[in-house]
Amino acid sequence: MNIRSLTRGDGVVIGAAVVLFIASFLDFSSYDCPQGVDCSRFDSPNAWDSLGLLMSVFLAGVIGAALLIVSRAMPGRKVVGLDLGQFGVALTVFALWTAFWTILDVNNAGAGLILGLLAALVLAAGAVAGPLVPALKAPLLSPSGPAQGVQGGQQPYGAQPGQGYGFPGGQQQAPYGAQPGQGYGYPGAPQQGQPAQADPAQAQQAQAQAQAQQPAQGGAAPAGDFTPFWFAVPVARPLYGEDGSPNPIAELAPGTWYLAVEQRGQSLIAQTQDGRRGVLQDTTGIQRG
Repeated sequence: MNIRSLTRGDGVVIGAAVVLFIASFLDFSSYDCPQGVDCSRFDSPNAWDSLGLLMSVFLAGVIGAALLIVSRAMPGRKVVGLDLGQFGVALTVFALWTAFWTILDVNNAGAGLILGLLAALVLAAGAVAGPLVPALKAPLLSPSGPAQGVQGGQQPYGAQPGQGYGFPGGQQQAPYGAQPGQGYGYPGAPQQGQPAQADPAQAQQAQAQAQAQQPAQGGAAPAGDFTPFWFAVPVARPLYGEDGSPNPIAELAPGTWYLAVEQRGQSLIAQTQDGRRGVLQDTTGIQRG
């Protein structure tokens, strides 16, 4: 799975699941040691000493978080008729429900139970609100930010000096829909303010491609004039099957180049790096290579 496909909501879910797992090793209950009694040998139990509590609160929450993250890598997969993400949300809510009533039933709740309740609350909130709150739907790693560890003006991995990020030999990218003559439709096109290539063969090829991509009068360019090109998406977007199935077959992640092989109206037929093909319905703001 591409880590760039993770959202901030996924980050909240992962962090809460880690805290919940750690809480399972802490004391389940606390006690007051009477004066004059040596309590050093008293071993307070934790969640691993109670199978029912362990499975219904701690491991249920961790498994729910894992299903949520796996659903990002395998969209459309179902368990007993439910999407993996929906099944994961249900488990996190169940873990919170059980932890809440368990802590009310315990006279002296220990650190493990208190921390477990707080972690389950954050976990369930992140799982439910992740797809709904815009701040949590934002990418966990910004594709436009500098690469981690890049200092002293060094270029990020995959970037050439004065060229676009990640695409070999590419100039700065023009957005999808730019006019010919501004870098639209072919990699390595000259940018505004830069001299054109002196090679006549390259100039003729660029001119032919630009003419092929100009929209025909009264509509879009014919499908036969379409030229495959590389592109990247600004945010994670689903890729649907060419058979019209409502369930996505893959998810296009920011920071990765994909190949557009065909155009169908406003949609593109895109091919992923592992060879899968599907329909990208939302093409707004994509970056061409």
